Amino acid sequence: MERNGSDYIVIKAKEDGVNVIGLTRGSDTKFHHSEKLDEGEVLIAQFTEHTSAIKIRGNAIINTSYGEIESEAKK
Repeated sequence: MERNGSDYIVIKAKEDGVNVIGLTRGSDTKFHHSEKLDEGEVLIAQFTEHTSAIKIRGNAIINTSYGEIESEAKK
């Protein structure tokens, strides 16, 4: 598989209702895409020329090229 320099992340929801929000690049950061995952669902996301950040809200496991991170639900 040829890599084009864009990083991928894998998000696995540990509860229903995990929100994944893509944020744009540029001088004005804006929401440009969102997904809602239920428990056990997996989303593979990519940083691109349009996506500079990904916000994850809820309890999920996030795998990146830098390692695994676990987000937590709001208490």
